[in-house]
Amino acid sequence: MSITTRFAPSPTGYLHLGHAASALAGWKRARKARGRFLLRIEDIDRSRCRAEYADAIPEDLAWLGIDWDAEVRRQSEHLAEYGEALGRLDAMGLLYPCFCTRAGIAMSAPHGKDAAYAGTCRHLSGTEVAERMARGLPYALRLDMDRAARQAGPLRYHEEAEGWLAADPLPFGDVVLARKDVPASYHLCVVHDDALQGVSLVTRGEDLREATSIHLLLQALLGLPHPAYAHHPLLTDASGRRLAKRDGAMTLRAMRQAGETPESVIRRLHANG
Repeated sequence: MSITTRFAPSPTGYLHLGHAASALAGWKRARKARGRFLLRIEDIDRSRCRAEYADAIPEDLAWLGIDWDAEVRRQSEHLAEYGEALGRLDAMGLLYPCFCTRAGIAMSAPHGKDAAYAGTCRHLSGTEVAERMARGLPYALRLDMDRAARQAGPLRYHEEAEGWLAADPLPFGDVVLARKDVPASYHLCVVHDDALQGVSLVTRGEDLREATSIHLLLQALLGLPHPAYAHHPLLTDASGRRLAKRDGAMTLRAMRQAGETPESVIRRLHANG
């Protein structure tokens, strides 16, 4: 059966070995099945994404020998589409404005740990919301998780090599789907684009497995198809910590400048796989 996979990095830095492993996983699956492999640039977060990083992604992938089957989709060029999806959820009565600051939410979490949002603004009256908006207070749009989960009903997804698994978005609380500096969240954009581009198998790192529950919920609410999933292990450094841009993981272009070849990089990946 033919499949469509994709690689969808955020241009917040140059690609490193972990990105190469993820791109190759999806590319190999598509080519083996004589399917389609797509490249998408998830550049919604204007505060962190940089044009030079976005421009480097296709160049680095091509150097590795990875090709793709359609025009590269850049999310920043499609904000109106995500706004329409937000509007549909709002028309269902599933969104509400949250005026809490990130710092305030962090301070309210027990022992400084990450915690699901407590729903402080969920029960604001229309008058209170209008008054805060009139004062120009910044706000985010949150999904009323309890109401959304009830409307969607039971959720499950097919994980390659594991079969059908139950999904539960409730522990995530009322997730943010838009804020002033990021007009649509990763969660909303990814389900919209996967459906639009006909992605049938999502290959991505194990660190994103938990987010699958949120994505299934949004797919159900918006009437979008459910792709299958294949979450792969993450590459780690000598200390066992996953490779990440923020930790200075060596980039593909730094390897190239140091004399590495595509073949030697792929051998590294096989050695770490």
